[in-house]
Amino acid sequence: MENLDQTDITILRILQKDSKKTAKEIAKILNLTPSPVYERIRRLENQGFIKKYVAILDKKLLERSVTTICQVSMRYHSEAFIEKFEEQIQNLDEVQECYHMAGQVDFILKINTKGLEDYHNFVKYKLSKIENIGVLNSTFVLKDIKNSSEFYI
Repeated sequence: MENLDQTDITILRILQKDSKKTAKEIAKILNLTPSPVYERIRRLENQGFIKKYVAILDKKLLERSVTTICQVSMRYHSEAFIEKFEEQIQNLDEVQECYHMAGQVDFILKINTKGLEDYHNFVKYKLSKIENIGVLNSTFVLKDIKNSSEFYI
């Protein structure tokens, strides 16, 4: 963060809220000309502060309204088994997020499906096929209270 000044941070905050804002629109908010704002955005992209731009979709409209948090514990904890799990989980489209954890569980998965039957089929025909899974513990989200992709900066 030491490479960032207050203008950079403000640009990042604006883009987190609406990544479709143009350099011209951001420049107007900051009382700057578009050219230096455009250059700052490109620098922030090149330095990796901005990884990518995405559209956040409505899971209900896409009929993926059941969100499940799945805790996965592995039987064996060798480097090879962990790497294989990480590779295989990348191929499961239902998994939106996967975190390797320290503590009682090894991985936490965020999964969105159409319904409980689809989640059951996902576990039965896909997730259970991954070697070395010892325990799966699934919890279902009743209500989204806060769901944000924004970092506090």
